[in-house]
Amino acid sequence: MGDLRLVASQEIQEMLGVSRTRAYQITNSKTFPDPVAVLSVGRIWRADDVERWIKAHRRDLQDSEE
Repeated sequence: MGDLRLVASQEIQEMLGVSRTRAYQITNSKTFPDPVAVLSVGRIWRADDVERWIKAHRRDLQDSEE
């Protein structure tokens, strides 16, 4: 069984290469995965869910990594 990797908004900003405001807009969109937890420091997502979303919705980021 693989390790459970979690990310918060800061990591999502870095993964997407966007500002904090834009990351907030994206993570609040209907297509973005639901967070797995809401802590006092903010929302937390599974990294795998976010990576799948990026593959489906941000093909421009995939091309630059390959």
